[in-house]
Amino acid sequence: MGLLIDTSVLIGFERGDADLSAYIRGREDEETFLSVISASELLHGVHRAKNAKTSARRLAFVEGVISAIPILEIDLSAARSHAQLWSDLARRGRMIGFHDSWLAATCLAHGLRLATGNIREFKKIPGLDVEEWT
Repeated sequence: MGLLIDTSVLIGFERGDADLSAYIRGREDEETFLSVISASELLHGVHRAKNAKTSARRLAFVEGVISAIPILEIDLSAARSHAQLWSDLARRGRMIGFHDSWLAATCLAHGLRLATGNIREFKKIPGLDVEEWT
């Protein structure tokens, strides 16, 4: 089973709150991906920086991440999974963040485990394999 790394994990790593290598150690053979959604969220942080120095630091981090981790695009199977998930969550009155629903749908569609620091949100999704990285 492969692994999709959530934005929250990477932000924690960038801030020095998490040691990413500790989670990856011993799992080097496991396929690891970054969603195009997370790439967008990270780049959004670059654009929202309060000054040029912070923007440059964030951009260097983001470019390093997206060059090191394969980007998983949204495809038709993820779109189908997302539509079903969105409908189910709405019906149950248990909506999660829109970007998070795309990450979850991508994992469900491709049989991936999600590595996240946002366990509370993702635990609402039946069948989603979630691993907490804080």
